[in-house]
Amino acid sequence: MNIAAVFNALLVCILAAVLWKYIKLCDHAAMVEEELLLMRQSQELSEAQVDYHAALQALVENGTRMVCTGRMHTDRICRFESLCYSTEAEEFVYFHSNSSVMLPNLGSRRFQPALLDLSSVEDHNTQYFNFVELPAAALKFMPKPVFVPDVALIANRFNPDNLMHVFHDDLLPIYYTMQQFSDLDLEARLFFMEGWSEGVHFDLYKLLSNKQPLLREELKTLGRLLCFTKSYVGLSKITTWYQYGFVQPQGPKANILVSGNEIRQFTKFMMQKLNISLEGSSSEEYIVVFSRTINRLILNEAELILALAQEFQMKTISVSLEEHSFSDIVRLISNASMLVSMHGAQLVMSLFLPRGATVVELFPYAINPEHYTPYKTLATLPGMDLHYIAWQNTAREDTVTYPDRPWDQGGIAHLDKAEQERIIQSTEVPRHLCCRNPEWLFRAYQDTKVNIPSLIHVIRQTVKSKPGPRKQKWSGSLYPGKVRDAKCQASVQGTSEAKLAVSWQIPWNLRYLKVREVKYEVWIQEQGENTYMPYILSHQNHTFSENIKPFTIYLVWIRCIFNKNLLGPFADVLLCST
Repeated sequence: MNIAAVFNALLVCILAAVLWKYIKLCDHAAMVEEELLLMRQSQELSEAQVDYHAALQALVENGTRMVCTGRMHTDRICRFESLCYSTEAEEFVYFHSNSSVMLPNLGSRRFQPALLDLSSVEDHNTQYFNFVELPAAALKFMPKPVFVPDVALIANRFNPDNLMHVFHDDLLPIYYTMQQFSDLDLEARLFFMEGWSEGVHFDLYKLLSNKQPLLREELKTLGRLLCFTKSYVGLSKITTWYQYGFVQPQGPKANILVSGNEIRQFTKFMMQKLNISLEGSSSEEYIVVFSRTINRLILNEAELILALAQEFQMKTISVSLEEHSFSDIVRLISNASMLVSMHGAQLVMSLFLPRGATVVELFPYAINPEHYTPYKTLATLPGMDLHYIAWQNTAREDTVTYPDRPWDQGGIAHLDKAEQERIIQSTEVPRHLCCRNPEWLFRAYQDTKVNIPSLIHVIRQTVKSKPGPRKQKWSGSLYPGKVRDAKCQASVQGTSEAKLAVSWQIPWNLRYLKVREVKYEVWIQEQGENTYMPYILSHQNHTFSENIKPFTIYLVWIRCIFNKNLLGPFADVLLCST
């Protein structure tokens, strides 16, 4: 054999081995570099340190874990560990492993119609949340994940360009969702997935966390596959008081669970974040008129301001969202005696008014105040302690309409002539669903010349003297506890007559309360019967003889009532034998 050939073959083998080793070293270096890059991307999100290898191993071995509260998609909030999001597919991903947890495990019911609502607006088909499922083994074939170390709250903003929606649908629900879970503190990060841009009120969302909120579009710059170490998905609806008319005409929610006390705790937080303090503020009382500068104008606004100042002998200030900072508006409203405004989203800022102040809402021609009540509902929540007044323009000649504007600004030129004429001649917008009713938009965007004597008369029916904030004691409704030591004793007279003496002790908490009126409700039911006999009593004992039969078992329920309508719980049922 040729020695040169052997030597060349040996040299080739050595070079191949060295080259293979070099390639392996390059691959390893590239992998390390990629992991360092992904770790840096994760740490750009947070100051928290991420052990990338350990996080990836935990994701592969443990998969995703989910535990939810709530029985239905409309009241469900879910806590996830290792929920991922593909920025390419714009899909959330649940990775299955032998250690995964999914509660509730709904199967295909998860798509009927969704796992949960991402927004606080109930059961709106643009706000549903779900995820796609993959085995954790699929991670081998996917982009390397970027881990988000912050505790995340993932939700949708409903309409971030409208101030009513910002407060009612977003800020209040986010605030109280964060109150509900202890690790959703000020160091948590908000992720908004609805696809809107920041919008004009984005600075308000920043107040809820020390970290910059992130929008869906921004996630693409962080990586192709994001994995949230710990996240909460969905918002509490417990603070919402109004439904917008998607299924039935708009109005107060059927079951309002928030009071003014919770609203005022929220506004206190917001004012602190805005560095607004009422300490040392002027004691001068004044009226604020909210000025609209684009549409739904008050045509005689200057005259109105002068008339209010003269009637109530108070300084009257005009503010607008376009010309004043949000902080300045809050500072003024939070010490005002009265807020006057055309119907519109800016009136949600009445939640910053002090207790005892007055809200005056002005409605354009043909818009019935009883059909549009988000701000009346807010002002009259128990614990808000505001006076609410509605005024409506009833004079067609005092309104200016804009039929030739685009449809979304109240124009009706796109409708046929007969429909245009009907709308113009109509004296009241009928009840309707959201959100494109042309008659509502036509009237909502008209301008109004306010009949000042009429308005002053309406205000004076409620505000007899000078309006102004009042220091009020806490006005929450306190309910009685259970009555205690309930007893019954029977006596029988012959074969046809019997008496049942029932006694009890006052509720434990009554001894610490000053209550105007205390009554007791007693129900007596013969065992085996479906009906009962109710009684309202003033004392803690009573002997019943009417309809009481001898040798019979009776079930007796007793509860306490404060001030006619504060009903306490029934005590444990008494079994009484005659």
